[in-house]
Amino acid sequence: MAERLEIPEAVWQRVSPKYIVAEYIGAVIGAAVFLVAAWVFTFTGWPVATWALIAVAVLSAITLVLIPRQVKAIGYQLREDDLLFRRGILFQRFVAVPYGRMQLVDINRGPLLRALGLSELKFVTAAASTGITIPGLPEVNADDLRDRLVALAETRRAGL
Repeated sequence: MAERLEIPEAVWQRVSPKYIVAEYIGAVIGAAVFLVAAWVFTFTGWPVATWALIAVAVLSAITLVLIPRQVKAIGYQLREDDLLFRRGILFQRFVAVPYGRMQLVDINRGPLLRALGLSELKFVTAAASTGITIPGLPEVNADDLRDRLVALAETRRAGL
């Protein structure tokens, strides 16, 4: 069973390295909010506020260290009958989405991703558990991939 997922690294398509910047910005903003909240609680006399501040700082530092590795672990592969998506370091997730089961291919571009020239490509199927999002794709690649997947999905509609 595990042999099917052991695919050579050269065939995995990676997300843009600029996505690391987007993840850093999001993590820093989130950490700042929690650090300020924990810092404010230290003035209320709450006994564990200082420990909460330290815990938030340590978790934020660990998150910032892991971001580049997490982004490098994201990949996808266009195979003959399906799209294989993977992400995760410790808890790896592999999802195979058959082309014929794709109902919607959506591109999202928030303000931060637009500023970096990136997009998120979301695939929706009838099964909620197989809906996946590939983050950090360059805009041109996302548009091309969407068009290609829509064309593949149209030619391989299953049971419709």
